Amino acid sequence: MTDFGSSIGFGGEARAAFASDPRQSRGRRVAEPDSPTRTPFQRDRDRIIHSAAFRRLGYKTQVFIFHEGDHYRSRLTHTIEVAQIARALARALRLDEDLAEALALGHDLGHTPFGHAGERAMQRLMRGHGGFDHNAQTLRVVTRLDRRYAEFDGLNLSWEVLEGLVKHNGPLIDAEGRPLASHGETPRELPYAIRVYQESQDLMLASFASAEAQVAAIADDIAYDAHDIDDGLRAGLIKPDELADVALVGGIFAELKQRYLGVDLEPERLIQEVTRRLITRMVEGVIAETLRRVAAAMPASADAVRALDHPIVTFSGELAGADEEIKRFLYARVYRAPSVMAIMRDAEQVVEDLFGAFYAEPERMPAEWRRDLDGVDPERLARRVCDYIAGMTDRFALAEHRRLFDATPELR
Repeated sequence: MTDFGSSIGFGGEARAAFASDPRQSRGRRVAEPDSPTRTPFQRDRDRIIHSAAFRRLGYKTQVFIFHEGDHYRSRLTHTIEVAQIARALARALRLDEDLAEALALGHDLGHTPFGHAGERAMQRLMRGHGGFDHNAQTLRVVTRLDRRYAEFDGLNLSWEVLEGLVKHNGPLIDAEGRPLASHGETPRELPYAIRVYQESQDLMLASFASAEAQVAAIADDIAYDAHDIDDGLRAGLIKPDELADVALVGGIFAELKQRYLGVDLEPERLIQEVTRRLITRMVEGVIAETLRRVAAAMPASADAVRALDHPIVTFSGELAGADEEIKRFLYARVYRAPSVMAIMRDAEQVVEDLFGAFYAEPERMPAEWRRDLDGVDPERLARRVCDYIAGMTDRFALAEHRRLFDATPELR
């Protein structure tokens, strides 16, 4: 393997002992020559950025429908924000920043159109056909569905990236191989795409993922908390005084009120101050707790992190409680707001209508999607329809619905 230099990390600092080392990568499922100028994780990051699935994130819903306003977040802007937070955490902890960034950039590639509404609809539709899970769909996208290379399907990413995409929230099976959560047709079943892929490459599903994968996962949590508060305030779904009793956020509002006593801050400035301070507090809290756990566990390698029985990159107990309280507030006041729910119900119907139409008449899909479907079994047909719809952007899904049906919801 190419010698990528010493264990010097970013900013000239030595890489932490428990960081992932690109020189020790477990490689790719399809062997490729090393690059003389980029590490395996840098190549993975670049492949994700140049993928069609990544481009489509710009027109997939985060919380609000994509055309509600240019100031609200799409899956793409959310992904970029997660990547920035992940890079900051990885740099502070002396981890491999490229791996953390690649995982952050790729973590949402499997999301359906219309955010969680689309996912809820797809989960219902795929009952009896292997189920649907957006993390598993991400694995399917990067190993099978994105077909740009002559030598292989997918992006042929390194083992460390695939592992991180699948396990960024923790182990999927116990030491005896029993699934730890319900994702499929029966209680405690692995998601379909992960079950299938595991047959060809072992992703060590019983262990935690690398510290870089854990960084990407917690960066996602931090971005959700801060930026959904931001979008909720901008949309008028919540008001600043309603956040006074929410852990951590209320304290930041109180600090700002005291600091700028007598100053009538413009709403735009107030929202920005709150969100940036919230991100800073959470990032600094994660760094402190992670360093405490590192000092206690003394992991000497990336594999030592995998072997632990607990995550090493995480919130402290107090900050974890604040995170849960913020999410409860957002769920009640933003995600389940009547105006949002009305749109989401229509969005779910769009997905259900499209699925029914394509499943009943596969010839309505483009030629490349109905290839090899003659006489196919129902489960394979359902998975093909699922893959086609899951890859759609919000606006393409609406365009397809208008093509196939007389009436299409406005989603406003």
